[in-house]
Amino acid sequence: MHRLTFWMALLGLGTSVTALDPVEAYGNKFFNKDGSQFFVKGVAYQLVPEDPLIDADQCKRDFPLMKELGVNTIRVYHVDADGKHDGCMKAMDDAGIYLLVDMDTFGTYIEPTGLYWNFTQYEKYSKVMDAFHTYNNVLGFFVGNENIAKKEDSPAAPFLKAAARDLKAYRDQKGYRTIPVGYSAADIVQLRPMLQDYLTCGGNSSEIVDFFALNSYSWCDPSNFNTSSYNMLQEYAKDFPVPIFFSETGCNVPGPRLWDDQDAIFNKPMIDDWSGSIIYEWLEEQNHYGLISYGPKADPAQPGENVVDGFPRKGTPTPVSPDFNNLKTKWANIHPTGVMKKDYDTKKVSTRPCPTSTADGWWRVNGNVKLPTLGEKLTGTFTSQASATADPSDKPKSSPSPSPSPSHSSNDGNNAKDGKKGEDNGASSDRRIAVFGVSAAAIVLGFALLL
Repeated sequence: MHRLTFWMALLGLGTSVTALDPVEAYGNKFFNKDGSQFFVKGVAYQLVPEDPLIDADQCKRDFPLMKELGVNTIRVYHVDADGKHDGCMKAMDDAGIYLLVDMDTFGTYIEPTGLYWNFTQYEKYSKVMDAFHTYNNVLGFFVGNENIAKKEDSPAAPFLKAAARDLKAYRDQKGYRTIPVGYSAADIVQLRPMLQDYLTCGGNSSEIVDFFALNSYSWCDPSNFNTSSYNMLQEYAKDFPVPIFFSETGCNVPGPRLWDDQDAIFNKPMIDDWSGSIIYEWLEEQNHYGLISYGPKADPAQPGENVVDGFPRKGTPTPVSPDFNNLKTKWANIHPTGVMKKDYDTKKVSTRPCPTSTADGWWRVNGNVKLPTLGEKLTGTFTSQASATADPSDKPKSSPSPSPSPSHSSNDGNNAKDGKKGEDNGASSDRRIAVFGVSAAAIVLGFALLL
């Protein structure tokens, strides 16, 4: 027995067993393996610009405290596909936490200017999928974050949809688990609800996003369901065809944060259509959205090791008062149950018609336009095509393999309500900075040695 334990430890078998089962996107909901509905209670986690999931020691400090807070999901905006992530993913798994990860890198963000989706971007995004697909606790991938946030940006939407199409096809052709691929949008009044409808319209399940997420800061305590405009967000989300959730929220104006929006998100009527929320953010930095700090602020003019803009990025996490405890108390009293998968009827979801261009110029994509091929740039206008006929409850189908061809500002249109200024967004400022296991062979070897 001791000998067996020794060889298992030597080969890492003792750490290869995961506690979490994959979560599935089905209809407009997420479901656990046991059929219960999964709701996101998350935080944004980007300690350093390049990749916070390569520092296993820091992950082991942070994730137990996240578990205490009530977190079951984190969102990471940038990762290094060549980095080693086993340590952090194991620490995450031990704490019962899932991962939502953005696929873009500093040089591959799908910009609303230029309008292209090229092979370099495709290759970089697919490498992120390659690096993370083996982990059961990966909940989903984002193909973009707030790419469309200004009046002139909507023509980028078909390129985002093309990216989702090609990455889903890559996932399926590689035989990977059907990890959902989605998009995180800025909450812009003039773009509601055209963008979310467009990314899920057309009737071809291989071309739509698997989920849609929203970065919204319109609920600033004290507020309520109507004043915050959550009533309109709910109206647009009713019977939405894919899971929809808040990928950033947590207005800190005037502060302290009371998190009353969480009561709305996890109760009727929103609980019937929304799948939870991600709080912005874990780390205290210049925008003062942090739930924890790693020490007192330093002089920004004197950068030190693991210090950026005067804020420590590593160490023992200390809760920021009262926001951390307010959220901990709030989540401790919120226990959404939702619906069991066996009792869920996907025929209740509704795919909206593809939106037509608007007279005010905010939405410029006229109907179900033909998606660009990989490497194609927009040189004229989009060509419309008829919507396909498809059951929105169908599982995504593979599309042909794509082949290479020869300021963030969530304030636009929402200044009166938005409690978070675009320049404070950690993910966006990162863009501006610059651009489990054991192999089968090892297992066989271990048992061979035992024999």
